Amino acid sequence: MNQIWTTLTFEQTSLSEWYRRSFLCRTIGTLEPWQQGSWLLQWSEGIGAILVSLVLALAPFAPTGLTGLLLFACGAFWALLTLTTPVGRGVTPMQLLVTVYWSIATIATVFSPVRSAAFTGLVKLSLYLIFFALVVRVLRSIYWRNFILSVYLLTAMVVSAYGIRQAFLGANSLATWVDPTSPLVGTTRVYSYLGNPNLLAGYLIPAVCLSLAAVFVWQGWGCKALAVGMSILNLSCLVLTYSRGGWIGCFVSLLVLSLLLIYWMSQHWSPFWQTWAIPVVLGTLAIVLILAILTLEPLQVRVMSIFAGREDSSNNFRMNVWAAVLEMIHDRPWLGIGPGNNAFNHVYPLYQRPRFTALSAYSVLLEIIVETGAIGFTCFLWLLLTTATQGLRYIHQARSTLHRHLQSVDPKQVYWLMAGLATIAGMLGHGLVDTVWYRPQVSTLWWLTLGLIASYGATHSSGIQVSNIEPNLSDSKQV
Repeated sequence: MNQIWTTLTFEQTSLSEWYRRSFLCRTIGTLEPWQQGSWLLQWSEGIGAILVSLVLALAPFAPTGLTGLLLFACGAFWALLTLTTPVGRGVTPMQLLVTVYWSIATIATVFSPVRSAAFTGLVKLSLYLIFFALVVRVLRSIYWRNFILSVYLLTAMVVSAYGIRQAFLGANSLATWVDPTSPLVGTTRVYSYLGNPNLLAGYLIPAVCLSLAAVFVWQGWGCKALAVGMSILNLSCLVLTYSRGGWIGCFVSLLVLSLLLIYWMSQHWSPFWQTWAIPVVLGTLAIVLILAILTLEPLQVRVMSIFAGREDSSNNFRMNVWAAVLEMIHDRPWLGIGPGNNAFNHVYPLYQRPRFTALSAYSVLLEIIVETGAIGFTCFLWLLLTTATQGLRYIHQARSTLHRHLQSVDPKQVYWLMAGLATIAGMLGHGLVDTVWYRPQVSTLWWLTLGLIASYGATHSSGIQVSNIEPNLSDSKQV
């Protein structure tokens, strides 16, 4: 059983031989002589980092078309770098599985009943996946990793500050976000610049995790104080969205981050705290949550509405959409209807219940199944499993290296990795009941987070065995 697990998650598998023999990979570096003589490409990592930063900095404020244009620019630059990069830089298991998922989505598009609409979705998916590939390349550098994540955190701080302002000064509801029969009618659900409180909650889940990690990564008391302030601001704004899915995602992410921090720090603790730290943290989180629900009426009302079934209008709406989506999956179980919301909007009206129009499946897992079928969903689960395994292995290796007192490891960078794993868990928790992460403001963060974790397995060395590397967390150029 253990052998099957290690094989599935690439723990004992070398991808270097496949990389050297792959026909597609042999095209990498074909323009290397031009790259060596190019003044512009000497700054390739910096240019890539600026493009990624522009996407993150403008996504909450810019129209979707501009974000798409920036993603296209990222894709074009990634293609240029790929053709001019020397062969032998290696590939991570996550990159391989993302490529497999794209291939499945392409096949699903070919066999889609609404092929032209699915092709539009495939183009959008391709832009996100190429963005992921560029992120993996750029974030190998510790300097640019810190820079890009700082750009996102500063942008999220502005978004959260405006959301807090709405909580105090009020904001017009752009849609019916509260059940008309709920005691919370009239309550302001903040949405900041994103126009939707659920979307804002999805945007802030990574901000909460990464700002907490910044408390440990950033140096100097002034920077640490800024990170603490960001954490409080982001968490407060997320709570004020009154997004139940966002609250679930935030709780899951904080729980995962707490467990990872305990594992990382417990090597320096006494045997008592090594044994009891996790029960104490879990108990404390449970007590704080229970007290908050019992004492804060708005929180109590929103939490209890989760268990109200069809008596809550939002729950009833989702249940009707899910029932229709399950019928869609039943009719096309293997490859689905093809990727993208355009394909969904063409097919869903054939199955929808009267008066329950929807633009998506309102569940990420159902959305993936309905778009790419059981085959695509299996690949997606494989990607998640490999991501978690690879990330935890890097943390364990870095912890073991520190335990041997080797000074070549910079422990601060591991906190970004922990935040990345916690973010993935939180966004999946939110995604169980919503699909906001298909919006560019959130989707770019999902692929940024996956790229962050994958970057810890990327290397410049030739002939690398991806599964056996130990991350050099202090190298200024690679990890």
